[in-house]
Amino acid sequence: MTRKLLVRRYFITGLLIWVPLGITLWVLDLLVSAMDQSLLLLPHEWSTESWLGVHIPGLGVIMSLLIVFATGVFAANIIGQRMVKFWEGVLARIPVVNSIYIGVKQVSDTLFAPGGQAFRKALLVQWPSPGMWTIAFLTGTPGGDVANHLKGDYVSIYVPTTPNPTGGYFVMVAREAVIELDMSVDAALKYIISMGVASPDGGGKSGRVALPVVEQPRAVNE
Repeated sequence: MTRKLLVRRYFITGLLIWVPLGITLWVLDLLVSAMDQSLLLLPHEWSTESWLGVHIPGLGVIMSLLIVFATGVFAANIIGQRMVKFWEGVLARIPVVNSIYIGVKQVSDTLFAPGGQAFRKALLVQWPSPGMWTIAFLTGTPGGDVANHLKGDYVSIYVPTTPNPTGGYFVMVAREAVIELDMSVDAALKYIISMGVASPDGGGKSGRVALPVVEQPRAVNE
């Protein structure tokens, strides 16, 4: 091996170590910095700069977690539920704010509800044209007046983009047109983010990914 190839090999090896670590630290720093902004809710004399003389990063994270937990405890009783309904009623009467809040709340209720099925199943679908396959996620079934115009059994799915899965497409397809994968959502996301490089060797509960035969697709059972 020539010196040039050896230097290139060492350099690439170093990149494979530092790039994931650097991106991870960068994301953690953004999260901690954002959650530290919750300290602004406290009186100035309660801040660490006042009684310690220095800022301690991470206290905002602890405070944010405590606020979320305390809110959940408060909202779990009758008085808290009435307060939440009153506050939601106030927001519902404010133009523009009501549409934003109601839309975000519906999404959060769908994603975080204990019995919800959103993003609980990884699917294999033909996208964006027949003969081309990609991974999607089950989000539910069509509702409202949309369901009245769809003849047959349809499911709602989310087709993420790569390498950023937060952008994607919401489509409604016939149930028989999708294949349910024996793959966890985490494994499917890893496969998507890596653009297919990180093969999902360990998928579902069995630790293996068993793809159904394409000629005999298995329907999604909610």
